[in-house]
Amino acid sequence: MSISAPVAGLSLAMLLASFGISIANVGLPAMAAAFGAPLGDVQWVVLAYLLATTTLVAGAGRLGDIVGRRRLMLGGIAIYVLASAACAAAPTLWLLVVARTVQGAGAAVLMALSTALVAEAVPQQQAGRAMGLLGTMSAIGTAGGPALGGMLIAGFGWRGLFAVAVPPGVAAVVLVARGLPARAPVPAADRPGFDIAGTLVLALALGAYALALTVGVGMAVPVLLTAAAAGAVLFLAVERRAAAPLVRPAMLRDPVLGAGLAMNALVATVMMTTLVVGPFYLARGLALDAAAVGLVMAAGPVMSALAGVPAGRLVDRLGAHRATMLGLAAVAVGAAGLALLPAGLGIPAYVGPLVVLTPGYALFQAANNTAVMAAAPPDRRGGVSGLLNLARNLGLISGASVMATVFAAVTGPVPMAADPAAVAAGMHATFGVAAGLVLAALALAQSRLF
Repeated sequence: MSISAPVAGLSLAMLLASFGISIANVGLPAMAAAFGAPLGDVQWVVLAYLLATTTLVAGAGRLGDIVGRRRLMLGGIAIYVLASAACAAAPTLWLLVVARTVQGAGAAVLMALSTALVAEAVPQQQAGRAMGLLGTMSAIGTAGGPALGGMLIAGFGWRGLFAVAVPPGVAAVVLVARGLPARAPVPAADRPGFDIAGTLVLALALGAYALALTVGVGMAVPVLLTAAAAGAVLFLAVERRAAAPLVRPAMLRDPVLGAGLAMNALVATVMMTTLVVGPFYLARGLALDAAAVGLVMAAGPVMSALAGVPAGRLVDRLGAHRATMLGLAAVAVGAAGLALLPAGLGIPAYVGPLVVLTPGYALFQAANNTAVMAAAPPDRRGGVSGLLNLARNLGLISGASVMATVFAAVTGPVPMAADPAAVAAGMHATFGVAAGLVLAALALAQSRLF
């Protein structure tokens, strides 16, 4: 598949949004030193972006359906670029946090609409390849952010983490503007209304859930989780009564969409497990130094980058259902390998399953997104794309918290102080749980009809 201008622009947009998730983490110590702030305050540079993207991505997708996906995408990229420049120039920590919140709002648009627009930019028979390219960009951005961030800090300081997004953001605006044709706007009288009440309730519920799993401590955790559960129930009640709901409750019972969202969350949880547990296992369980840990951890992003487009071609050749099953089977085999292979085999016992798991994830992502978007009504593609990205974000958040808790339950509350045998046992137990999650996703894939 030759990469057309709109596909290149949308791929850049997905890359920028994904980099924003992970690139700032490595700069937290430098920001703490620059602003003379404690880590508890500086971590809001990361949390503000994560909360904004998670709470707004579903509403951004639906808003694109109403006002025009191309128009909103161009606006979202512009917001992201301007906010990135504001982050780079921020004179105080809290102005940086505000700018990161705005940047996250722009990223929510990029995440929500890239998948929907790329489905319109290529013929149906090439949809899998285009989805595979987007998956590659997402994987490179999420997993490669820390490596790029480290180089930028070394050369330009922490402000370089945000300034680097400006040139590719401008390029994305040009490519999308030139490549995607402008459509005649729908008369205001014929546009469906935007579900403001549902959007606000969903955002509050998602915000409570994300806070519970990221910064919640003590009694705040059950309070926030209860608020999130109550918000979810209230959201469904609001949607049943809304004239133009953000999410039609009946859509969630559709076997393609409902199962696709659940599988996306489950598999994203497993992928985050590799990023959370892997460094502890390599550093403490195998006694590798920091440079070696980074080198071994790079195997996952490299495989994701190499596998994305070939995985998309395989989706076009096999069909979405068979490709989904094959991708999930590979993820299950990789997770089981990490759970069962003995630590005595050293680095190969870690890298071997990882190079099976990550291409499997790339294949699953391309196949699942292709199937869900093909089944989405044309006037709801933005909203459905937003829900897919929301499910992925929730899986990443859950993986970072829940799977870390499973790991710590075996190793003890301070994994770096545990003996290597305990760390190895913790990794095996955590990936045993991960393999169970993938088996649940396989059952969902088998049950849904394409």
